[in-house]
Amino acid sequence: MVDFVVVDCPSSYNIILGRTTLNAMKAITSTYHLLMRFLTEYGLEGRDRLDFHRAEPTEALEEVILGDGEPEKKVSVGSLLPPSIKDELTQFLRKNRDVFAWAHEDMPGIDPTIMEYHLNVNPNFKPVRQKRRTFAPKRNQAISEEVEKFLKADFIQEVYYPEWLANVVLVKKANGK
Repeated sequence: MVDFVVVDCPSSYNIILGRTTLNAMKAITSTYHLLMRFLTEYGLEGRDRLDFHRAEPTEALEEVILGDGEPEKKVSVGSLLPPSIKDELTQFLRKNRDVFAWAHEDMPGIDPTIMEYHLNVNPNFKPVRQKRRTFAPKRNQAISEEVEKFLKADFIQEVYYPEWLANVVLVKKANGK
């Protein structure tokens, strides 16, 4: 048994469940697929197969170009927004377009105290060097281009004689690249 609070307001969600309830239900959630699977007395509830499909947006999106003569500098806004709010939002975004980073080069010299990645390594364990993987020429070119962008933007620096090696993992973007 679960107690619910019913709220009458527009939302992207049908229901919001906390960790305690999800754990009690033995539920498996996928935010990417916007779905949940859980056991019932009749078996597994949810999709019968594991070939998930990504959910569609609740409304169509409209592209708004923020830069004059720069069509690549665009954002998406909801098409169902009332015209007055859409106009106000568009003006606000255009007025503040200088805070957007459209490429790595737009963010040079970011202070590392703002964000810096550190490995959570137990000093009691000896580092293990992974065997270097080889990639297909197309993937190798994509890796080289990304590394070059990060070096140029001063996001990363080359380290000599590392005690460990972590191989690159390629992940497709939403646009398929």
